[in-house]
Amino acid sequence: MCVDALKILSRTAPTDYGSSRQRDLGQLWADMTRGYLGEYAFSLFLKERCNVTARLGHEVGTLQEYLPMDIHKIQDSDKSYREPKIKISVKTTKWNGIWLDIPGDQFNHSDVHVLVKVGAGRDHLFAFLKKISVFKDKVLKKGEDVGSLSTEESSALYDALPSFKPIPAYICGFVLKGGKHKSLSYEGKKGRLNYTILAWNGPIVPGDLDAIKRKEGVSGSISFEGIGDFAHDKGYLFNTGNLLWEEKDWKKVCESL
Repeated sequence: MCVDALKILSRTAPTDYGSSRQRDLGQLWADMTRGYLGEYAFSLFLKERCNVTARLGHEVGTLQEYLPMDIHKIQDSDKSYREPKIKISVKTTKWNGIWLDIPGDQFNHSDVHVLVKVGAGRDHLFAFLKKISVFKDKVLKKGEDVGSLSTEESSALYDALPSFKPIPAYICGFVLKGGKHKSLSYEGKKGRLNYTILAWNGPIVPGDLDAIKRKEGVSGSISFEGIGDFAHDKGYLFNTGNLLWEEKDWKKVCESL
């Protein structure tokens, strides 16, 4: 997955949607790898739940080709690969994430939006590079060769690097483009001054947070549980508790493929 991410790294915008925050190349690579791991985890889920083999869209292509769907081809049993009948978008979040955040008009580009949690921490790429001996045979060896490190120092640095471990993934659920979603569908808790949004189930537009402040009588600030705020204020937003996840829900997705 990290190699797939590396192939399109130079073509990827370093900013988050709706934000001017620039991610350096290493951070961008790590984030893209995490996203690809989420897509791969969902492909395994499709194999187990729907008995289809999925081909992911990890090749270089245009935005129009890849924005609407992450599952580009599927194979039913021994049949040849074909395009799925529905467009599925897979969003990946960190292990403690609770939000399916779909900015701008992306919600209308896909039929099904899936949220996957991936337990790849901040050091997962370092751990992988350690496993394939990049540090031991290249970086640290070079340090020894030029006299910057003694053998003991090199060994200590190597041991201090994180070791690669199996990466867990959890398929949280999904939302449908055609679902009935109301404006200002939220839940939260009010403190003495501030208000924390715990759940959201539908569209979010500029002015929504101000409307909540007025409705809830909040004199301080409004934040979202676990994340604070988002880099945009227009799109669709769902917490994990509002996703579809039951057996009957997934069965409908499988039948629609």
